[in-house]
Amino acid sequence: MPPETSSTSELPKSDPTGSRRRRATALVSLLLPGAMFAVLIAALLTALFADDLYASLGLPDPGVLVQLGLPAVRVIAELGAIVCIGSLLSAAFLVPPQPSGMLAADGYAAVRTAGWAAVVWAVGSALVVPLFVAEAVGRPLDEVLEPQILGSLIPRLEQTGAWLLTGGIALAVAIACRFILTWRWALAAFAVALAGMLPVVVTGHSATGGAHDVATNSLLMHLYAASLWVGGLIALLAHGLRRGSHLALATTRFSRIALVCWIVMAVSGTINGLVRVSIGELFTTVYGRLLLIKIAALILLGVVGYFQRRRSVADVVAAGSGRTLIRLASVEVLIMLGTVGVSVALGQTPPPSEFDPVGPSSTEVALGYDLDGPPTLTALLLDWRFDLIFGTVALVLAGLYLYGVRRLAKRGDGWQLGRTIAWLAGCATLLIATSSGIGRYAPAMFSVHMGAHMLLAMLVPILLVLGGPVTLALRALPAAGRDAPPGPREWLLAALHSRATMVITHPAIVFTLFVGSFYILYFSGLFDVALQEHWAHLAMNAHFLVTGYLFYWLVIGVDPAPRNLPPLGRLGLLFASMPFHAFFGIALMSSSTVIGDTFYRSLALPWATDLLEDQRLGGGLSWAAGEIPVVVVLIALLVQWARTDGRAARRDDRRADGDGDADRAAYNEMLKNLSERP
Repeated sequence: MPPETSSTSELPKSDPTGSRRRRATALVSLLLPGAMFAVLIAALLTALFADDLYASLGLPDPGVLVQLGLPAVRVIAELGAIVCIGSLLSAAFLVPPQPSGMLAADGYAAVRTAGWAAVVWAVGSALVVPLFVAEAVGRPLDEVLEPQILGSLIPRLEQTGAWLLTGGIALAVAIACRFILTWRWALAAFAVALAGMLPVVVTGHSATGGAHDVATNSLLMHLYAASLWVGGLIALLAHGLRRGSHLALATTRFSRIALVCWIVMAVSGTINGLVRVSIGELFTTVYGRLLLIKIAALILLGVVGYFQRRRSVADVVAAGSGRTLIRLASVEVLIMLGTVGVSVALGQTPPPSEFDPVGPSSTEVALGYDLDGPPTLTALLLDWRFDLIFGTVALVLAGLYLYGVRRLAKRGDGWQLGRTIAWLAGCATLLIATSSGIGRYAPAMFSVHMGAHMLLAMLVPILLVLGGPVTLALRALPAAGRDAPPGPREWLLAALHSRATMVITHPAIVFTLFVGSFYILYFSGLFDVALQEHWAHLAMNAHFLVTGYLFYWLVIGVDPAPRNLPPLGRLGLLFASMPFHAFFGIALMSSSTVIGDTFYRSLALPWATDLLEDQRLGGGLSWAAGEIPVVVVLIALLVQWARTDGRAARRDDRRADGDGDADRAAYNEMLKNLSERP
């Protein structure tokens, strides 16, 4: 069922064309000076330090057009991405759709805005490519615009390919926004737009050099938080200017999102800055000075946001008036756009570590950190390096689960202790698999990687599905009510009952993803390519978790699923997967070809010289470790089966008590009649 919204009183009000046009003009009149301000800041800050920068890098000056044009076009592209993401956020979560699931007028207006912003995003991304090529080779723009020269240089530069991919995704979002009419498709476009930011993020300065794992993870968190905050505020401002419905609801929801985004930006920005510069370099290097400017702007935004929540949010909720919101939000948007300009200038400036004549070791370049010794048991248990993505996910999931249990306890509802223990154990295992010595050594040695793989694909999902998070969320989240706009509980129900969930949870598809991905990843050469990219490690871990969760959700999940299999069907699905896992481990142990040979040899680890033996050890771990989760799953299945039979027996007893055991009496009467026949 699509999420419900309010009655016809919340449907779009009639609005004269002239009034709508004036409000659109008011928004453009705010964003256009803000965009010009951001472009000016990015260009001036880049030009101010450009000469020293090119000289220190040993590159010729590409000319004023490239110096000023590249940061200016990057600002335009990033502002297009921000407005696109924020507008789709508004259509998906800030303003409710119609009861039928079709977008209301406010949601449709936000999608249309997102479509035009995506066009700006796509065009800006395309324009970045020749400017970036000209800067990389130190040549004027007109010299690299020849098709042959440009075509030969683009494949050699990783970031140009990333910008082209981003531009293609933005163009796809722009086309999709022309046809989107429903809430679910707006949600899908929002997810695609978020994915469109990934290529550029994972190929910038943060993706190279020492500590690039921490730098890339923190930058991902920082940019997504910034995009949701800035884009969401612009979308909220547009909603207020067009006098849309549910302004108080949209303002309250965005206020919560903004607070989380500011915290994430502050923490991730601090981590990213500390990775790139020392305290002393903040005042003595170009990168450090730009970082100080950005820190000051972030603090100013936090102050403005505080007054925004105290004044404008309360004003909108209490009186329904958006005047204070529009006034304070306009100031906040201008500061935010100026901060975007500073961020672009910062992204154009290499950090001080790139000028270090010594430079990081080959292991640090490949992994982001050095390894102090062989993976002894002590090192695997105690040599921790916190994973900002999956470590944070583990802690947040544990905190949200405990919060849900606490909400149930406060209103007098119970929750099974075993489910809580299983969920927390799953979160702890996820943290250990990605942030302990196991996660630290996994990118460098195949055997440790396979151990982490087994934990993420087999053990963590089992423990998480036994926790019943969906059931807990449905019980803890308040229902919106028949005539109220849908909230988180309704969104969760819509996701559970969606066609996409029905397709992805089909037993054949789940089985193929869970079992087949092992063979495709390791025996197709894909793993050899993925080893060289940090983002690919993140993608692999996410894939292991998601496919494992889907599989064990069908087999032993306590949450309601779109496709509930009978006990024998669950057991059959489990037994069907076991030979494939066993054969996978045997294939690794008997193989004479080293998987990931080039990457592992480039690390030149003194304690990992026999790569084939290490691979055989990984195959043995895969074979042996795959049996342990099977035992846990079988026990869980038997317990669930016994509980199902017990509930059925108790149900029959209650029915017998109510009707005087009519079924048994009728059965005995039938036997008596049969015995009396000749």
